[in-house]
Amino acid sequence: MRITKYTHSCVRLEHDGTVLVIDPGTWSEPRALAGADAVLVTHEHTDHVDVLRLAGLGVPVYAPHGAVLPDLAPLPVTRVRPGERFTAAGLTVAAVGGRHATIHGGQPDCANLGYLVEDEVYHPGDSLVAPGRPVRTLLVPAQASWLKLTEAVDFATATDSSRVVAIHDAQLNERGLASVNGWFAETVPGYRYLSPGETI
Repeated sequence: MRITKYTHSCVRLEHDGTVLVIDPGTWSEPRALAGADAVLVTHEHTDHVDVLRLAGLGVPVYAPHGAVLPDLAPLPVTRVRPGERFTAAGLTVAAVGGRHATIHGGQPDCANLGYLVEDEVYHPGDSLVAPGRPVRTLLVPAQASWLKLTEAVDFATATDSSRVVAIHDAQLNERGLASVNGWFAETVPGYRYLSPGETI
């Protein structure tokens, strides 16, 4: 499976001629959606979903049951619940988790699903809910208002993946990114950083 990282949490998966895109948010490049056959949205925050782009795309969109996406209402959005398995762009997907990580105190959260694609690639969205099995490629959030770096490192090492790639990193400047990459590289086996547009 070919994996291309785009800005922030957007990832493009290509397999056997099909294209599945996860979390094409307002900060990601429009080219991530070129030729997409389906889109997975982990949750409703705009850094993970650009509803205007998706509204004009005309491909199946999968989002958590309970996600508030009013601008997508006219489109056939498939609502997914935790624990469901479904097919998107010809790929088998398992929905994991259910809620966004707590940001602060009693502030409201929202529905959030991690997506395990072909039992091979796992994108957790804005949570650190483990996929429940070893996966070849773990996409690990690198920075967020809800996250401490030590939590991300613990999540990455506990998941026991042979390849770990940072996502959710658009708010880091060069100095912060160098620090995060240094800690991940030192503590997480199989870690590598992909710049936007880079593929593995």
